[in-house]
Amino acid sequence: MNFERVPFSHPIWILYSSGTTGLPKAITHSHGGILLEHLKYLTFHNDLREGERLFWYTTTGWMMWNYQQGVLLCGATAVLYDGHPGYPNLERLWEFCDKAKVNHFGTSAGFILACRKGEIRPTGLKDLRSVGSTGSTLPEEGFEYVYEHIKKDIWLASMSGGTDVCSAFVGGNPLWPVYSGEIQCRALGCSLEAWDDDGKPMVGEVGEMVITKPMPSMPVFLWGDTDFSKYEESYFNTYTGMWRHGDWIEVTEHEGIVIYGRSDATLNRGGVRIGTSEIYRAVDKVSEVQDSMIICVEKSGGKFYMPLFVVMKEGNVLTEDIRKKISSVLKNDYSPRHVPDEIIAVPDIPYTISGKKTETPVKKILMGRDPSKVVNTGALRNPESMNFFVNFYSTMKK
Repeated sequence: MNFERVPFSHPIWILYSSGTTGLPKAITHSHGGILLEHLKYLTFHNDLREGERLFWYTTTGWMMWNYQQGVLLCGATAVLYDGHPGYPNLERLWEFCDKAKVNHFGTSAGFILACRKGEIRPTGLKDLRSVGSTGSTLPEEGFEYVYEHIKKDIWLASMSGGTDVCSAFVGGNPLWPVYSGEIQCRALGCSLEAWDDDGKPMVGEVGEMVITKPMPSMPVFLWGDTDFSKYEESYFNTYTGMWRHGDWIEVTEHEGIVIYGRSDATLNRGGVRIGTSEIYRAVDKVSEVQDSMIICVEKSGGKFYMPLFVVMKEGNVLTEDIRKKISSVLKNDYSPRHVPDEIIAVPDIPYTISGKKTETPVKKILMGRDPSKVVNTGALRNPESMNFFVNFYSTMKK
């Protein structure tokens, strides 16, 4: 192997954004920035030690695949798995972790919640020290499931970041307590705050996630964006000189972080901000429902239309009684404003390859935008699912 010395900001790779907010961006990272970020996060926030084994279930198209390569910086071993996480059943990955003597198992919030719904009760796992969760918000029920049914003395390290920095903005801390439903802390070197509409930081309230100082692994540029116009539009068009990431977050009194979902997909009814994760958490309690997606379309005159799309479990049909059940759970758990205007059964919910719901493209379709300009089918694991929403918009116009 031949090695060439390059500058700190020399491009190392191009990663494509997941497509949750539209067409993917060609995000170009630097050698130095990625080296520092991965060594920092794995060492301090993942508590990965020399000689240990880390396994993060991921596809090669997700930034967590690139992140996992950083394991080699720590003198540790990257454990890989080639196969479906749910075949022949959801116990497969836990059995694999036990057999491979994995010390740190990383997965998605969706997988943890699927195991909870499937009443999976792993055994063994004597070498497992931590469970990492990312990809989407892990609700309190996910925390409780891990500690009650995976391993009582485990460390649950929920994290959130993204392809934009190929790292985490917020994540685990082996020195601090874990609070159910919260990510433990802001990552080292990440100056993160929750801002109100006037650009003032808040604690204990929901606001826009803003990064106020540069991080080492922020993109050096977007490929082909020679004048940096797309870069500025993507991150710096809301607060001058500040990185707005597009998430609603809350910084708690004890420095924890709660993420409520994409701010550009967040619902606003009667002046009350509603995180999509709140809706999903409540609907998840309805046993007949397999999956769901909530959208809020703003209309003229201050009006809005907020439909809830649901995928029913096999053998179940969306009846009026189930609609009332869903509405009742949302009203009782949160407020009447959380109750959708309509509940509609769909054959499938669109997800990116990295396992994120694509609320924003669906919202844009329901607002009349050209689907070819807001949806990149190559970024979806089930692109045919978009057909329903395109056809649904046609019926909305009549």
